[in-house]
Amino acid sequence: MTSQHARPRHTRPRHVRSPHVRAVEPRVAQELRERDDAGRPCVPVVDTEGGAPLRCCLRRSEPGERVALVSYAPLRRWAAQTGARPGAYDKQGPVFLHAEECPGPEPSPDSTAPAGPATYPFARPGALRVLRRYSADGHLLGGRFLEIPEAADEALDAALAETFAEPEVALVHVRAVEYGCFLYEVRRP
Repeated sequence: MTSQHARPRHTRPRHVRSPHVRAVEPRVAQELRERDDAGRPCVPVVDTEGGAPLRCCLRRSEPGERVALVSYAPLRRWAAQTGARPGAYDKQGPVFLHAEECPGPEPSPDSTAPAGPATYPFARPGALRVLRRYSADGHLLGGRFLEIPEAADEALDAALAETFAEPEVALVHVRAVEYGCFLYEVRRP
């Protein structure tokens, strides 16, 4: 990535399978572009290679797009909205966003329709994920490891159904195992 300026090229965002899968909210993304959750100013760069997982629209960047790597505290932000008190479970980590405002993910026209290929964000077969479960108080209840199979949507549907079958689970953070990065949030249906 370089720090050269380029016009933003926002391609049409992918459909998101479940209405409960949540990108970083536009208001929060704008706040992070001004100052991230670690208190640092945003430093946009041109992504010369593409492929960065953008949490603002839940798709990968394309070569030439301006992106920013910012520190984000998703549990802290959720707790501020809900009154939860996560205590020591609060953590922040790096996420990519478009450097400028983007339209966000495109909602699926019918989230009950059969899934198309890779309708969950960043669901590449072979990718390793952990579904971290949190209570309504913001306390960590554990996690579930998942290696994404060829039938990614069905596997994620099943893993989330199993996770939310536990009544104390209010929120799930889907994270990449390799780097521990937050990918997206899933709230109880």
